[in-house]
Amino acid sequence: MTGNHIKIKFKITLRYFIEFSYNGKNYFGYQIQPKDISVQEELEKALSTILRESIKTVGAGRTDTGVHAKKMFAHFDTNQVIDQQLSYKLNSFLPADISIERIFKVNDDFHARFDATFRTYEYYISLEKNPFTQDSAWQLWRRNIDVDKMNEACKILFEYEDFTSFAKLHTDNKTNLCKIYKAEWEQKGTELKFTVSANRFLRNMVRAIVGTMIEVGSGKIQPEDVRKVIENKNRNSAGISAPAHALYLVDVGYKF
Repeated sequence: MTGNHIKIKFKITLRYFIEFSYNGKNYFGYQIQPKDISVQEELEKALSTILRESIKTVGAGRTDTGVHAKKMFAHFDTNQVIDQQLSYKLNSFLPADISIERIFKVNDDFHARFDATFRTYEYYISLEKNPFTQDSAWQLWRRNIDVDKMNEACKILFEYEDFTSFAKLHTDNKTNLCKIYKAEWEQKGTELKFTVSANRFLRNMVRAIVGTMIEVGSGKIQPEDVRKVIENKNRNSAGISAPAHALYLVDVGYKF
């Protein structure tokens, strides 16, 4: 009596992280949109074409329309073993405004969004009319800005965790709680740079903070007024949203 031998093939799913950067000028944000072009769409299209399978990515977060990323991460799953040659192939395939830095394997349960420990953004302002930074910095050369007052106002941000006043209205946020680790302004010549780091950010949060800080720096409100803005938990209490083209995601932290 002989038995039948059944061969069963198991597919092993591997998870990879991608570190990349992009100029957001031509995109409606990172996340895939129903009708508009996004960075995620371009990335998934390139991966799927090269690997010859349908690839879906999960990003570390989503950036708004026109916002840039100097360092962004995403993960994807595949049955294929990948080496660094994929980075070169992707860079050849992707548009010039998206660049792959590296691709590396991680544990199967490691998550680009949920395992990120912090995100850091930078915002740039030009205090003189500069034709070479029109697309990369907010041009505020008609105003006198008091940087010391803005840094005084920044210290108030550390006292709070509910930033509803800086959140975009009518979003699907389950919570508006964030922990800010760093917030400071630096001036070099006629350029201002705002650096802010937190465990998470709400949609439009950084741009709303910048708009509010400019009201402080230009004397429209006092640093202490920022406390009332936050406690009101009302978007209308905060300043305008600063233009997107001057905002950059510059780092995402992980415990690799």
